[in-house]
Amino acid sequence: MTAMTETTKASAEPVGTGEGSAEPLIEQAFVRVKACRYGTLLYNRKDTYVGRSLDLYGEFSEGEVRLFDQILKPGMVAVDVGANIGCHTVFMAQKVSPGGAVFAYEPQRVVHQMLCANLALNALTNVKATHAAAGAEAGEIIVPNIEYGAGGNIGGVELGRHTEGETVAVEPIDQLELRACHLIKVDVEGMENAVIAGAAATIGRCRPFLYVENDRRDRSSQLIERLFGLDYRLYWHLPRLFNSANFFGEETNVFGDLISRNMVGVPKENPVTIEAMEEITSSEIVF
Repeated sequence: MTAMTETTKASAEPVGTGEGSAEPLIEQAFVRVKACRYGTLLYNRKDTYVGRSLDLYGEFSEGEVRLFDQILKPGMVAVDVGANIGCHTVFMAQKVSPGGAVFAYEPQRVVHQMLCANLALNALTNVKATHAAAGAEAGEIIVPNIEYGAGGNIGGVELGRHTEGETVAVEPIDQLELRACHLIKVDVEGMENAVIAGAAATIGRCRPFLYVENDRRDRSSQLIERLFGLDYRLYWHLPRLFNSANFFGEETNVFGDLISRNMVGVPKENPVTIEAMEEITSSEIVF
């Protein structure tokens, strides 16, 4: 049986490791381009978390990447829901090559354009990047108008409660009709339950690993119960945003003890063992 751990050890040497230079290759208004850990990335330097992390450290949430590194192999298929500018998408696409594919969803048009730029900058042709939100069923949703040069947590926009902005399609993952799927990552600011509902057939058929954000106390129990109902074992994965061994070798920790609160879902029939992660045995709120 294979063991998955919460350590930062990689199962294979990732692309682009080693200390890099923090000097920008291109800078235009709020946009910068730098050579980062997994390739050349374009980002919003005023973004509170993703942009700031790439700017200072040349990477974003490396603890999550290390986990994906243990799951993905060449030829596999991954789905990245809430792909943002593609920090994880780029790594996934590299890891499943050759022969694999990544399907990425991002509903913010400007952010989706940055995602596509990063795929092009890294010559990645095995990603289908869709300008849409994933959800329980096909439809539409309003994405609010955002001043991207003003700063803030650009990826933290919660959808589903706005009446003014840009109308964007909602597409269930099941609409892809995937014959194989090995990992579904969901980071959609409170819409995780709807995304999972729209992927139920894919999950039942392909039995992928799941990596699902769960940081909304009022929605946690329902989300956990849905995943339990799909016959998954769940574990907390709580990586810190700051990685002391970051790509730029920067020692200053601007994020303090800030973590990402996510769950790893493993099909009950999968014999993989989980080390150093707390198993979730109840849907009662525990944070």
